[in-house]
Amino acid sequence: MIEGGCQCGKVRYAIEGTPVRHAVCTCRDCQRAAGAPLVAWAVVDDDKLRVTGEMASHNSSGDVQRQFCPNCGTGLFYRSESIFPGQVDVQSATFDDPDADPPTIRVQLAEAPAWLAGLNALPGHARYPG
Repeated sequence: MIEGGCQCGKVRYAIEGTPVRHAVCTCRDCQRAAGAPLVAWAVVDDDKLRVTGEMASHNSSGDVQRQFCPNCGTGLFYRSESIFPGQVDVQSATFDDPDADPPTIRVQLAEAPAWLAGLNALPGHARYPG
């Protein structure tokens, strides 16, 4: 079981079993929705996801519904019957244990910022340098 939720704790979820697929996406739609260069998504069968708490939705394109906590704004789910029929994409950065199910693929690389390719070459710090 994988559990997770939003930043404020008003929305919680549990996933039975392991995700069908876990991908890191760098498409512009995800970038704009998250305000980040990439988003990790775990695809799960809809009947394996249990959610408690109230959520809000935004239709970002076509039949795509991006669901988030209306209190703190944390993005949680991506639903599209035309892309993932009977399934839901869960933003895996919201897992209680971010290492519960590591991503196995990267997608939408054509839309990734060019600088992302050199990210590992940048100096790293365990905490924000003072």
